[in-house]
Amino acid sequence: MKKTLSIVIPTFNEEKNIAHLVNELDRIMSLTEYDYEYLFVNDGSKDDTMAALKTVAWSNPKVYYIELSRNFGKDYALKAGMDMAKGDAVITMDADLQHPPQLLPLMLKYWEDGYDVVYTYREESNPHAGSFQKMASKMFYKFINRLSDLTLENGISDFRLMDRKVVNEIQKITEYEIFFRGMTKWVGFLQMGIPYTPAARHTGEASYSFSKLLKLAVGSIMAFSVKPLYIATGLGLFFSVASLLYVPYILISYFCGFDAISGWASIIATVAFFGGLQLLVLGIIGSYLGKIFIQTKNRPNYIVRSTNMVQKHDIVKL
Repeated sequence: MKKTLSIVIPTFNEEKNIAHLVNELDRIMSLTEYDYEYLFVNDGSKDDTMAALKTVAWSNPKVYYIELSRNFGKDYALKAGMDMAKGDAVITMDADLQHPPQLLPLMLKYWEDGYDVVYTYREESNPHAGSFQKMASKMFYKFINRLSDLTLENGISDFRLMDRKVVNEIQKITEYEIFFRGMTKWVGFLQMGIPYTPAARHTGEASYSFSKLLKLAVGSIMAFSVKPLYIATGLGLFFSVASLLYVPYILISYFCGFDAISGWASIIATVAFFGGLQLLVLGIIGSYLGKIFIQTKNRPNYIVRSTNMVQKHDIVKL
């Protein structure tokens, strides 16, 4: 009996990439010995992505779509696709063709060799990334590796293959602000990393801005580590001890009759510095409390507006 593969593809404003991606995947997958399906998750696109998906799904029985009620974010779109995937293995990839479909046979080979997770990471010599993008990427992964309990390769991507037993464990996770690149590492199992050179985007532009990347970095660290709280505690302890060093100066000045020279500038600077430090520490603590507050609401990670999965499976049964 053939093994089955579910290829999960989150989409956001990718109307011009859908048909081309399906053609490329069909060309590669037709050379393999697997049954397969494509699960496109439309994450609140503002263009005609949904219309493009319906058109392709009408002509290709292997194409399924899941339309979310709004834009929940890429990781939640991935979660939606993985929750509905039925394959013996699940492959996740982007819709812009920067993740080369030509790499799928190698990923499948490692899976057949016994690896439970086969993930990819970008090579340093990425010809399609600018200097700022490369620097920001290095800073992101260095930052998260230092402050979290995970070790992620620079440029690790959402192009990966996961065995069914890994997917079953991830399906149980319902936490707030999922970070799949870290979550896949966290679950463990036998993993293999493959370097790759991203292709140029077929059409469109990257949707991640600097502010989104910064938010992603902070959220990812807090999702896997409490080290920022330890750092805040250490800062408070350090400055508390440092302030005690001022006591001998006060005593000596008092008993020896030295006149202390008052300076408004130094006083204001000191007050502003420690005030800012306190706000920073409170902000870190507040962020963790905020995550706990949102998590206790137990809201769903995503809401599905429409899908053709039920209809197509019903047709197959008939």
